[in-house]
Amino acid sequence: MTTRAVVIGCGHYLPSRVVENAEFEATLDTNDEWIRSRSGIERRHFASEGETTSSMATAAAKAALKDAGLEADDVDAIVLATSTADFTFPSAATMVQDQLGMTRGYAFDVQAVCAGFVFALSNANALIVSGQAKRVMVIGAETFSKIMDWTDRSTCVLFGDGAGAVLLEAQDGTGDSSDRGILATDLNSDGRHRELLYVDGGVSTGTTGYLRMQGNQVFRHAVGKLAATATTAMERAGIAPQDVDWIVPHQANIRIIQGTAKKLGLPMENVVVTVQDHGNTSAASIPLALSVGRERGQIKAGDMIVTEAIGGGLAWGAVVLRW
Repeated sequence: MTTRAVVIGCGHYLPSRVVENAEFEATLDTNDEWIRSRSGIERRHFASEGETTSSMATAAAKAALKDAGLEADDVDAIVLATSTADFTFPSAATMVQDQLGMTRGYAFDVQAVCAGFVFALSNANALIVSGQAKRVMVIGAETFSKIMDWTDRSTCVLFGDGAGAVLLEAQDGTGDSSDRGILATDLNSDGRHRELLYVDGGVSTGTTGYLRMQGNQVFRHAVGKLAATATTAMERAGIAPQDVDWIVPHQANIRIIQGTAKKLGLPMENVVVTVQDHGNTSAASIPLALSVGRERGQIKAGDMIVTEAIGGGLAWGAVVLRW
């Protein structure tokens, strides 16, 4: 028998404040058509004054617990992907552990920016397969609105806030691609490309910074690397592109999403797209899309799913799972 990490619950949270593209016209040299044509984004959600990464992550985790019909202490571990934790320390994950009322187990953050949720899923899968946990809550949550330079139209119109969560449980499988759960993962990074996407501030430098991005350069790397990592993960899972029901990609830019699907030989009808409503929510984008995709009736039990993401570092990866 093979142990698989199977999704038994999912949920998401979006702040109530919705910002349409037109709102940026008052302060920036931009407009709705310019933003849509370059990114596919129509609106995004921004956290309110009292909302934090940990509070949104907690809301998403509660929704996933409710979906699974379980309580907080039924969970052994929390893995939270974020680049915008509430504090330098403690980890946002331990804050979620407290806010959930979870009195056992352990919690930690994973930081791989927009690829964070893929890295978190891979970590959670390893915990389950190795027998270190039976149930793991995997969360992606971000408040990127807090690190925006509101004078830079090339970045501030692209990002949004939100959180998504999936609850994984150890279940027995046969060891082939007919199993439910995570079938394969692939993780990569290349620190030589740090200057393409970063925040120009940090703790040990004693500085406070904002997100900086060379968008054209990121795009040039993104499609090729995303298609390659997805292909590697599919090969490890023993499946081909025609076996895939849904690609659930990082929701950064509609052109990257379309380009990756084309390179993989899959039609857009097989891609879950939420970027138009959420913008780029970094590590939150894939779990948000999974939860919304299921809510829409797109994702169903037994579906073969490929998730892929790339973010600052550069860091990129993919996960193949059967829902």
